[in-house]
Formats: sequence, C-alpha cells, structure tokens
Amino acid sequence: MSYTVNCSILLTDLPLLERPAAARAAGFDAVEFWWPFATSAPADRDVDAFVAAVQDAGVQLSGLNFDAGDMPGGDRGLVSWIGREAEFAENVAVVAAIGERTGCTAFNALYGNRQPEHTPEAQDALAVQNLVAAAQGVARIGGTVLLEPVSGAPAYPLKTAQDALDTIAEVRRAGADNIGLLADFYHLAVNGDDVAAVIEQHAADFAHLQIADAPGRHEPGTGELPLQQWIDRSRALGYTGRVGLEYKASQEDPFAWLSSRSATRTGA
Repeated sequence: MSYTVNCSILLTDLPLLERPAAARAAGFDAVEFWWPFATSAPADRDVDAFVAAVQDAGVQLSGLNFDAGDMPGGDRGLVSWIGREAEFAENVAVVAAIGERTGCTAFNALYGNRQPEHTPEAQDALAVQNLVAAAQGVARIGGTVLLEPVSGAPAYPLKTAQDALDTIAEVRRAGADNIGLLADFYHLAVNGDDVAAVIEQHAADFAHLQIADAPGRHEPGTGELPLQQWIDRSRALGYTGRVGLEYKASQEDPFAWLSSRSATRTGA
C-alpha cells in the first residue's frame, strides 16, 4: 500500500508548483492536492502549468479536490452552496479535464457549510444534484467522487462516516454509483466517531484513506491515534488504495517518521 503526499498541506515552504518535485525527491511517487487555483475555472495557462509541474516531477496525481471556495476564510465546499450552482458545474468540467490529462481518477467534493438563510433540506437536495452531476462528469474518465466528514468546521454537516454514507446512498439512489467514502482517520477521530467500528464495517468500500495524528494534526507518532493499526486493519479487510498523508509538518523533515519503520516511502 503506497503513500501519497498532500501537497496543499505539506511542503508549504515551497511554491505550490515546486512541491510535486519535492515530494518525488523525498521518495514518493504520488501526490494529491486540494483545489490549487484561486477560481473554479482558472485560465488555461494556469491549468497547463499545474499539469506540467506534476508530469515533469514524474509523480502520479492520485487525488484532486473540487473547488471548495475560500478555505482560509472558512469555506468548506460548493456542493450544497445555494447560488453557486453554475460555478460548481464549471468546476466539474475543469476537474474532469485535469483528470483526463494526468490519469487522476479520485476527486474529493467538500460538501459545504450550512447556510442560515436556507433550510438544510434545500441544501441537501442541491448537494445530491451536484454530486450526481460531478459523478457523471468524471465517469467518462473512470473517475470516482469522494465525500468526507470534516472536523474543525462547526457549520459543516458531515461529521461522521455515517453522515457521509447516508449522502452517498442518496446519490446512488439518484443514479450515480461512482461515489465513495473518503475516510480521513484524523477528522473521524477528532469528531468522536468510532474509527475502529467504521473500519470493521466499511473498510472494503473505502474509496480513499487519509491520515494525521491527533491532537495537533501532525505526523504519525506525534499524537495518540493508532494510525498504523487502523491502516493495517483496513488493508486486512480489503482496502487496497493509497494512504494520503494530509498532516501539518511539525519538524524540518515531515517524513522523518517513516525512517523508523520498515516501510519505504512509496509503500507500506
């Protein structure tokens, strides 16, 4: 089972387009990104530069987020955001085009915060509609839409694995099967979910895994979570995908924790 480096939260001392090469130099063969542009529909030259940075580094783009809005400002996705439907539709087309050029097939769609001026029911109805459209948009390249619970955002309604799974079931009933759970062990644990139980019940169906330790959201071994145990159990129960390293570095070498293990940086 190989690791993939989230270059939106790691290697942030470097310009974004230099991070794929830095991940490769550190011994990894895959990277993932949050939405790396300032707008949902960036200029072609900006897309070309991003794709070139990944390809020139010789790494696989293993995951890409749809635009989630102003993340530093507190936004957590456009999927359920009433009034930004056209923008999300534009973004789906760009995401699918990047996936086609890079061979990326996993696309994370952050659900979006609750809006006090709209009912949860109205937002949820839009979310299902947008997730179906996203799934259809990436289906032509063999893509899968990922849906994840998130911590640290009180207005974000998907906090447990079951919250996300319920929405996934609604999307599938609406006719789109290429959607699955992104199980971020950090977010699940911080939100109080029973991570071990989630693994026992759903590991074989995980669409992607991400890890960070808690408290702190730093490297494995800096907190209290049994991350390797959870990864090993997920693998034993049928998960075969990559493990996303989505943590904040707390030391000069953010990957030093791997040197104390028998794992190489491209496999576990």
